Amino acid sequence: MYRTLTKILKTFLTDAQIFKYAFNWSPMYRRTTGRIIEVSNNLLYVKIAIPLSIKNKNYVGSIFGGSLFSATDPIYMIQLMNTLGDNYIVWDKDATIKYKRPAKEHVYAEFSFLPEEINHIKSEVAKNGELNLTKTSNIINKENIVIAEVIKTIYVADKTFYKEKRKLKANKE
Repeated sequence: MYRTLTKILKTFLTDAQIFKYAFNWSPMYRRTTGRIIEVSNNLLYVKIAIPLSIKNKNYVGSIFGGSLFSATDPIYMIQLMNTLGDNYIVWDKDATIKYKRPAKEHVYAEFSFLPEEINHIKSEVAKNGELNLTKTSNIINKENIVIAEVIKTIYVADKTFYKEKRKLKANKE
């Protein structure tokens, strides 16, 4: 459903606008209480805000850890899917969040890829068929104090390689 809607929206909006507004309007992302506040035109940079509100405040008055995690969870994967294009399979493989201190105010996180990283991903996938990529992002407050560290492992594969790998696995079972 989201892919079909994105294809339709591409006739009216830029990729960056679609990324920002589709996330912010999407029921799945709205429930995280996170909001995309900035997206670069090439989609290599995304900034989110997670405001402290009645929707995510826990028993002790800080942002519920699940809200911090869920607001950051899909960003890298969707960034890569849109940056690499349809010839690649991109999946979240592993995620860890390390809480450093309570989030008792609005917090922010930035997600970025350098063009060199994208070139490296493409060359490794071209050489090996697949790649496990680890990215780290910090959730910070307005004073740049780290509230939590989010570590994501993202699986990237050539679409043809991935289909063959799945076929082989299915045949063995």
